[in-house]
Amino acid sequence: MRAGSRLAELTTLRVGGPAARVVTADTADGIVAAVREADAAGEPVLLVGGGSNLVVADEGWPGVAVLLRSRGVETRRDGDRVELTVQAGEPWDDLVARAVADGLAGIECLAGIPGLAGATPVQNVGAYGQEVAETITAVRVWDRPAAAVRDLPPAACGFAYRDSVFKHSDRYVVLAVTFALAALPLSAPIRYAELARALGVAVGEQAKPGEVRDAVLGLRRAKGMVLDPADPDTASVGSFFTNPVLAPAGLAAFEARLPPATPYPSWPAAGGGTKLSAAWLIEHSGFGKGYGDGRVRLSTKHTLAVTNRGGASTEEVLALARAVRDGVRGRHGVTLTPEPLLVGVSL
Repeated sequence: MRAGSRLAELTTLRVGGPAARVVTADTADGIVAAVREADAAGEPVLLVGGGSNLVVADEGWPGVAVLLRSRGVETRRDGDRVELTVQAGEPWDDLVARAVADGLAGIECLAGIPGLAGATPVQNVGAYGQEVAETITAVRVWDRPAAAVRDLPPAACGFAYRDSVFKHSDRYVVLAVTFALAALPLSAPIRYAELARALGVAVGEQAKPGEVRDAVLGLRRAKGMVLDPADPDTASVGSFFTNPVLAPAGLAAFEARLPPATPYPSWPAAGGGTKLSAAWLIEHSGFGKGYGDGRVRLSTKHTLAVTNRGGASTEEVLALARAVRDGVRGRHGVTLTPEPLLVGVSL
């Protein structure tokens, strides 16, 4: 990719202006070298993996875009425990498929998620009852202020719901991630009711990892959450908003706005909070599937996805996202938080 080319070419949402300079780094050492050079020159750095979680300004990026293309998986076995140290540029869904094919359980519910392995700890990627934080044992990073490679244990990563220390600071550049998986014939207990129904098992029961992966892929495809060039509903960043977590007082205020005895989906969250469904909130605020007109609309399959129907600008995407956020806040008193990284823009 040449300097001046649009970052839209590297993002699944297909928006974003040009980068001043682009460097492709195909090894961990290459990633470090590119970032060190830019830091020494005072040049802003944007790390670009699979581009599935980026919303880049129409004006583009004023510095260097470093394309993370390092590959490689190192395997270590200790009985039923298998550790995979995965380079940041490994495609995530390929890794899930490989793990399942090798009879390893622990990430099978995360099938079909686009992007690269190095991005998974940043968001603490999760779906259908699993999060990567449950299997990560170490994250190898380039510590920019210290100018050193470090291996961070999970306790230093600040993992929380769709969150980590990597998400809110540019101090660390993820170089590799180590996952501990189980060489067992069955998955971890199925926690997500929708997935359990698809598998024909009860919540808490287990299934073969391959069957879990296949069921997850089927569910994600039905929601337009598996990348497909022929499906315009997949021209998105996946879920644009995270599911909100309310403290008891916030939950009481939310319930006070509802008509009496109105059912709504919810789940217990860490710290005594309650997690609500962002999709339910959106749908019950007047934004149905396919809402919008012109070049930006909500997905016709899932209201959490803001989609580019062709030729849209970043500002058009954000205008619809703001309308949804403001509509939910006005109807339910709950403020939705964007899940993707907003580069040079804000909601």
